[in-house]
Amino acid sequence: MTIQQFRKTITESSPPSSVSGHLKALWYDAKDDWEQSHTIIQDIEDADAAWIHAYLHRKEGDTGNADYWYRRAGKKRPAITLEEEWENIAASLIHQ
Repeated sequence: MTIQQFRKTITESSPPSSVSGHLKALWYDAKDDWEQSHTIIQDIEDADAAWIHAYLHRKEGDTGNADYWYRRAGKKRPAITLEEEWENIAASLIHQ
């Protein structure tokens, strides 16, 4: 799957069954369902999940919590838009 193909699925009523929980969390975020995205990602314990968790709290406006999750991910809060960060995370996960 490419990032473009993944983006096209956002118009559908549910995420593709073949994608990881990480990508499902990003899919729900793209559908403006922050709660569902957060529910999915908080139960996954790896650096990629921490990155998504950080992004979600950054989007929420909770900078302190976001920075905690960026540290857990081994990253720093980026100086880019939320849309650019979403794209970076999705592209990184798709290319794994």
